[in-house]
Amino acid sequence: MKDIHDIFTTFKHDFPDIYARHEALGHEIHQASGPLPEQVRWLIKVAVSAASRHSISLETHIAKAREAGCSEEDITQSLLLVLPTTGFPTFMEAYTVYKNMG
Repeated sequence: MKDIHDIFTTFKHDFPDIYARHEALGHEIHQASGPLPEQVRWLIKVAVSAASRHSISLETHIAKAREAGCSEEDITQSLLLVLPTTGFPTFMEAYTVYKNMG
């Protein structure tokens, strides 16, 4: 997947060794840490990013969820699950990011 944020491309260029270790950790956690299917893993990351109010991560995780075959309904539900725990403003912030992505 092409970088969707220029700052991440800059980070990779400026800190190649740290980027490589970051990618290795991500791969290890996603591929070897347990039995969850790929789509479920990305939906969890969507919800965690939304709850944490990390909009750049949320955009990336929504894109990766779509790439993994998650439906728009799957992604919307993962965002709605954030609402009862973190509150309406946090949900609306995440929902705005999602809707602005098209």
